[in-house]
Amino acid sequence: MRYAMAIDTKKCVGCGDCVVACQTENNVPHGYCRDWIVESVDGTYPSLSLEFRSERCNHCDNAPCVRCCPTGASHIEEGGIVAVTHDKCIGCGACIQSCPYDARYSHPEGYVDKCTFCLHRVQKGQSPACVDVCPTRCLHFGNLDDPNSDVSLAIKDRKWKVLAPEAGTKPQLYFLT
Repeated sequence: MRYAMAIDTKKCVGCGDCVVACQTENNVPHGYCRDWIVESVDGTYPSLSLEFRSERCNHCDNAPCVRCCPTGASHIEEGGIVAVTHDKCIGCGACIQSCPYDARYSHPEGYVDKCTFCLHRVQKGQSPACVDVCPTRCLHFGNLDDPNSDVSLAIKDRKWKVLAPEAGTKPQLYFLT
């Protein structure tokens, strides 16, 4: 099993509902976030293109944050979900520095936090909170090893990209273009 997410950049309108759902579902402190919206403008006037991306931890197959963690707090859960065991984390920030996606933050309680694809929901057969609330249904989640999963079907017939492929992390967050 390999969990992944695909974001349809042609459907995302940058509303931020995914961010609020995540903050609410995971009790993220005010002023912090596990996911965020990026607005990217490419080209030169008058030929400009605008893209909204809902970004978060890329749950990499080759996760540098896991390799550099001195306590083993950063680890890989079932299905490839990269997680942090809060009571094992000493808050040193090595994982924050090693992440090419800037997807982690220092929680005010002294540990590092990040997106977990709402593992607590996924283990119950539910989708991550961000996926459930998206009004444009631009977020697709599921098991890449299942050819009929929502994420597999989303990337099958569409052109897609990953962020920072040169980092060699093998991210499991795909952006449909």
